Amino acid sequence: MAASGVLLLQKHAVSPWSERRRCPSTVKLLQNCSNRILWATRRNFVYDGIRLRNASPAAIGTVVPVECSHSESSFQPSQSQSQTVKLEDILAERGACGVGFIANLRNSPSHSIIQDALTALGCMEHRGGCSADNDSGDGAGLMTRIPWYLLNDWLNKQGLPSLDEANTGVGMVFLPREEQDNQAAKAIMNNIFEKEGLKVLGWRSVPVNALVVGYYAKETLPSIEQVFVKVAKENTTEDIERELYISRKLIERAAEVEVWGNQLYFCSFSNQTIVYKGMLRSEVLGQFYLDLQNELYISSFAIYHRRYSTNTSPRWPLAQPMRFLGHNGEINTIQGNLNWMRSREASIKAPVWRGRESEICPYGNAKASDSANLDSVAELLIRSGRSPEEALMILVPEAYKKHPTLAIKYPEVVDFYEYYKGQMEAWDGPALLLFSDGKTVGACLDRNGLRPARYWRTKDDIVYVASEVGVLPMDESKVTMKGRLGPGMMIAVDLEKGEVYENTGVKRRVAMGNPYRQWLDENSRSVKNSKFLASTLMDGETVLRNQQAYGYSSEDVQMVIENMASQGKEPTFCMGDDIPLAVLSRKSHMLYDYFKQRFAQVTNPAIDPLREGLVMSLEVNLGKRENILEVGPQNAAQVTLSSPVLNEGELDSLKKDLYLKPCALPIFFDISKGLDGSLQKAINRLCEAADEAVRDGSQILILSDRADRLEPTRPAIPLLLAVGAVHQHLIQNGLRMQTSIVADSAQCFSTHHFACLIGYGASAVCPYLALETSRQWRLSTKTVNMMRNGKMPTVTIEQAQKNFCKAVESGLLKILSKMGISLLSSYCGAQIFEIYGLGKEVVDLSFCGSVSQIGGLNLDELARESLSFWVKAFSEDTAKRLENFGFIQFRPGGEYHGNNPEMSKLLHKAVRQKNENAFAVYQQHLANRPVNVLRDLLEFKSDRPPIPVGRVEDALTIIKRFCTGGMSLGAISRETHEAIAIAMNRVGGKSNSGEGGEDPVRWKPLSDVVDGYSPTLPHLKGLQNGDTATSAIKQVASGRFGVTPTFLVNAEQLEIKIAQGAKPGEGGQLPGKKVSAYIARLRNSKPGVPLISPPPHHDIYSIEDLAQLIFDLHQVNPKAKVSVKLVAEAGIGTVASGVAKGNADVIQISGHDGGTGASPISSIKHAGGPWELGLTETHQTLIENGLRERVVLRVDGGFKSGVDVMLAAAMGADEYGFGSVAMIATGCVMARICHTNNCPVGVASQREELRARFPGVPGDLVNLFLYVAEEVRGILAELGYEKLDDIIGRTDLLRPRHISLMKTQQLDLSYILSNVGLPKWSSTKIREQEVHTNGPVLDDILLVDPEISVAIEKESLVRKTVNIYNVDRAVCGRIAGVIAKKYGDTGFAGQLDITFVGSAGQSFGCFLTPGMNIRLVGEANDYVGKGMAGGEIVIVPCENTGFIPEDSTIVGNTCLYGATGGQLFVRGKAGERFSVRNSLAEAVVEGTGDHCCEYMTGGCVVVLGKVGRNVAAGMTGGLAYLLDEDDTLIPKVNKEIVKIQRVVAPVGQLQLKQLIQAHVERSGSTKGSAILQEWEKFLPMFWQLVPPSEEDTPEANAEFGGDRTLERISLRSA
Repeated sequence: MAASGVLLLQKHAVSPWSERRRCPSTVKLLQNCSNRILWATRRNFVYDGIRLRNASPAAIGTVVPVECSHSESSFQPSQSQSQTVKLEDILAERGACGVGFIANLRNSPSHSIIQDALTALGCMEHRGGCSADNDSGDGAGLMTRIPWYLLNDWLNKQGLPSLDEANTGVGMVFLPREEQDNQAAKAIMNNIFEKEGLKVLGWRSVPVNALVVGYYAKETLPSIEQVFVKVAKENTTEDIERELYISRKLIERAAEVEVWGNQLYFCSFSNQTIVYKGMLRSEVLGQFYLDLQNELYISSFAIYHRRYSTNTSPRWPLAQPMRFLGHNGEINTIQGNLNWMRSREASIKAPVWRGRESEICPYGNAKASDSANLDSVAELLIRSGRSPEEALMILVPEAYKKHPTLAIKYPEVVDFYEYYKGQMEAWDGPALLLFSDGKTVGACLDRNGLRPARYWRTKDDIVYVASEVGVLPMDESKVTMKGRLGPGMMIAVDLEKGEVYENTGVKRRVAMGNPYRQWLDENSRSVKNSKFLASTLMDGETVLRNQQAYGYSSEDVQMVIENMASQGKEPTFCMGDDIPLAVLSRKSHMLYDYFKQRFAQVTNPAIDPLREGLVMSLEVNLGKRENILEVGPQNAAQVTLSSPVLNEGELDSLKKDLYLKPCALPIFFDISKGLDGSLQKAINRLCEAADEAVRDGSQILILSDRADRLEPTRPAIPLLLAVGAVHQHLIQNGLRMQTSIVADSAQCFSTHHFACLIGYGASAVCPYLALETSRQWRLSTKTVNMMRNGKMPTVTIEQAQKNFCKAVESGLLKILSKMGISLLSSYCGAQIFEIYGLGKEVVDLSFCGSVSQIGGLNLDELARESLSFWVKAFSEDTAKRLENFGFIQFRPGGEYHGNNPEMSKLLHKAVRQKNENAFAVYQQHLANRPVNVLRDLLEFKSDRPPIPVGRVEDALTIIKRFCTGGMSLGAISRETHEAIAIAMNRVGGKSNSGEGGEDPVRWKPLSDVVDGYSPTLPHLKGLQNGDTATSAIKQVASGRFGVTPTFLVNAEQLEIKIAQGAKPGEGGQLPGKKVSAYIARLRNSKPGVPLISPPPHHDIYSIEDLAQLIFDLHQVNPKAKVSVKLVAEAGIGTVASGVAKGNADVIQISGHDGGTGASPISSIKHAGGPWELGLTETHQTLIENGLRERVVLRVDGGFKSGVDVMLAAAMGADEYGFGSVAMIATGCVMARICHTNNCPVGVASQREELRARFPGVPGDLVNLFLYVAEEVRGILAELGYEKLDDIIGRTDLLRPRHISLMKTQQLDLSYILSNVGLPKWSSTKIREQEVHTNGPVLDDILLVDPEISVAIEKESLVRKTVNIYNVDRAVCGRIAGVIAKKYGDTGFAGQLDITFVGSAGQSFGCFLTPGMNIRLVGEANDYVGKGMAGGEIVIVPCENTGFIPEDSTIVGNTCLYGATGGQLFVRGKAGERFSVRNSLAEAVVEGTGDHCCEYMTGGCVVVLGKVGRNVAAGMTGGLAYLLDEDDTLIPKVNKEIVKIQRVVAPVGQLQLKQLIQAHVERSGSTKGSAILQEWEKFLPMFWQLVPPSEEDTPEANAEFGGDRTLERISLRSA
């Protein structure tokens, strides 16, 4: 390899949780273009023939004996047709994977296809996961044609006749291991086969080698057998498959009542295909199943799958492929999809089933994974006569709206999707789906393109699809085609015809099957937009009375409704939600306040409604949904709404629709005979009325609380309760598909209210009182005067209502997107909420299946709360104005706020005066506060006598566990940010940089302090020599602002911010007025331009992607622990398990009450859960899965005292985060105007004159933490314990406080108080373990090469050539980190010229620094050049390829994400989101997928070929030059920000030409060469995309060109 001969890796300390080198355990041979060999073994690691020293068992992963409860797979469907699916069941299983298929177009079977599939599977081991033993895989499997030769050979050896391939079904079955249960299962199967007329020809025990199975997987290893049955009475393959399907369903149903029922599972039962799978690692699959090694096992195709489950309890059936699909991704809408499938059971009919439809129900099972359920529904459609391609087009439709190519060239495909959008709600979420029925093999991608999928074809007619390239040795000269699946795309191989159909070819064949356009034209209708009313309907007094009765406060009207009516968007606020949960509050709340929106984190991404709205839609269909299995014009007879938000005119048009037979149902309850029981009776009557109306043919139920006159004894039923109850009742009675629910209500004005109603079953809502309030506001004298005086933009009365509706619609898109859902039709009925404070009686009635962990109000208590609003409208002393409840802003007499003025004053006094008595007063204030958070309901008890406080560990030891919140420099001032960092460094705690980068001046200790002042940091006071202002924790957020190699290598810990407590599922935002010149410099942005981070990390769309980013960060800084910040929600334990398996060192759980600099009010108030529940679930799930010792658990959210620390410790936390209280200690007065840049004390402002008022010194915060630590010591002493280690996880030391709540006494804290055991290690041992490593990596080999190490040390030149494989990930990242640590981002004067040959793994060239010139001959996967700060990457295909480079994809998705410098030249095409959030890099590429240049803030991108949709969305800096040879570009550009123009400026022309010249020179591009040769012809075909910040640069504006040379003028913004 290198001239210096054998290289040996440096030995370094390795955590037992080190990343296993992927492709472990078995010897795996890979060859690439130059035939060099990589051997990887589990115990010893051999790289290029070199045995590496640190390949100790510890380096690869140690088995830690743990006690773990294992539940057997409960996979069988329930017989109940009326039961709504439960969120808890769904949350128990989530995952992601690596997948692929190999298919021979000549349909010629061979054993080599099996061998190649196993090899490819082995090289995607890093995309899978393992249990705590690091040996039991989360799942691996193959689907192939049935190996008839092998089976007949076995039968013949047993003296049995060969099978008749035409009429034999082969079942691959997991059976109970116990002999008695095994025989009982077989007896049931034989009995049903006999009844169905199937003859059992024999059973075969599948030969396996159980020695290679991991410890946990072995515990649940089933008996694996094959059953052969003859189907005599059917002739066609389709009928045979149907009969086998019915038999299997009957067996599953019969087995589910048996004790052993959940141990019986059919991997496959077919005449065509068979599935070999298990809880195995990739490389073990072929060793475990001996059949796979047998040369008689031949097939013409194979689908392979490696699973990464976030839950580690082994469940053999959930390994994949399933019976029809292999799925990489996650279905976000699964709960709604399953509920709707349950609802369909009554209407599903097809002639092919011969009246047996009831025998094959149900079609889904919440206890199975989302993949298994999607597979189940796809299987139903296929067995009912649909082709596999059609089934997947129905279930996973592409984003066909706003798709210029489809609409113009393939309108019939659009018609197909339009027809089915009202029939089947999309199964939405990131998904790469591989499928086969034995005759067709194919793959399709979700509408967002959120999983990687590459394909290639060879001269010998083999087609390959895989999550990654490089998984197989390949002679590139034989490759004739290379491509990728883009968003919504499909590829299908017809094995019988030997044809490959790419995307539109597949879809046109399906769409031409029926006259969908004719059916739509003849039967479907849409509701025309009605004009808004031009006058009010009520007088002022009536409006006020209605507002009081329906629960409005003055804050709701002024801060929410009026704001939305005037500005057309949701109001922004700050500082987080510090009021009590609704159930704990002494104030009355609307029912919606008991619900928190769920959000995507880790296992699936949020999506971007702002920049990627083209994939989203609020369209909804109303009316009956017919039988999904029947195709005909009647199915199109529905009414389409463009939005679920109706005005009065639109509601009236629905009421007059005779075809829909609308039925209005009033929703009031009568309390004239007493309150108790009245609400239950009213709900029962409402459900009966709904039932009757639907049976009478009503296709729309309008639930209305509109009344001519409000009556004191007839309060309205809470609308959400009514909608949910009717929805659930109709599901349970098989009537839900017959009708749609519309709400006509006063009880709805915020985006959260609309989301709740739609999530629990409403299709549309008319918010009549909110619209009337908007009209009243516009006509008020105050508003008229403000508009006349220019203090408010002028809007008409119609515009005010339109603005309100627009704000609601934008808010709905945001709420959908934070869960990763694109379509409102998929959100409807999906119940994507958690409940905090409602009891079982209420949940079972209206919200069945939702999680309500702590119980709460019953129906009578809920009625009482509703009545408390209602009576305000009738009391004689009713105020003449609305009451201000103080839910948003603190006000005396209003709702209690945890961060209140009195608390701030007491804290300021204590820390500034260093006065223990003052701190005691502060403690007393907290002790006497009203119940504010769940932990206020708990207190300590002890099993020991008290001890002297002197025996307790010292305060400074305790403080080392303290951290401050991730508050970005920009959201808060430089003074605050640095004072907090200095204080934490003084006491040994950790501060957090937040997402805005950090000034390098802060990284060195101060040595120039005199009298508390330093010239280095002249704006601070109270300094000491030796202080450092560096943040120990440096944050990597989705915007990647300020993330450079030097930033990363100067961190003690690196935090990946997945979500933020105040607004989970959304990106950060920094208002433009807070982006000062200093902030802009740190963030590579432009002063005054708002900064928005994308909602998802564009390199984290799934759990294996997160594992890759953790790998990248460990690569660039192997000394820094990597933490992952999550927000509490139900299911977080499962997510955290996946994060722990992804090699994170720290997991942080944030509560919903965390602070923020700026966020929409509805996000602050209505998303995320209490950390008490999130921490409990995480700690216990990690213990149950044997993973707790791997990670430090940190928690934050509303911490104010030592009591909070102790309670968190008892619930399992090792470290504790303080956010808002740390800011208060430095001087914050809780003015709650952070988002305005007007903070009166300079804590959260960038204005110089306000920052000058900053009162804080580091010593104040030091005092706070010393006091808190001393408080902890005092409590420990009182409990009789000497150190925090002794009480961590000790929930047995907690008990409920005897405290009377105003609303209910039925809260259930048993979940928080439960205990599943303690970690095997002490908290201190967990915290002090070594940083997890990536194991042996290629970079380590390169770094010990004497020539390279000398070149780095002496800044000289070195040239190397090295072979590379897809398992080599984040290559050059560690080298870049070494250079950055020594020289900074720009100081290295040497040059490393390294050429790699082969297929590079993910994140190739990440975090590159200047002086590194990297060339790759071959191809690369996702994330090339991620975060690069300099240097050069050139990627070219091998010589003598059989494909045309410029037509072929040779790099993956999300290249140059967050790049801050350098150049990238790609001879070939790139995938989706090329150059997303690029700040300064320059790139030339020969084609890209969708979303090119998204969020780009600087640099320059040249594309010499076709691009996908949505180019330049959110691009606010830098330039792009795009070649448009066929005039198709303009519709693909997002014109919201950028201007599109020809390249007219001479400097711009020169820039373009020089970049193409550099591209040709480095890559040998024939496309680039042709352009240069005919420059005058091609130049007019280029478009230049110019954001406003670049309009006056010489590159974009000929007037500014003059004599200026091509200096890089890149005014970058975001």
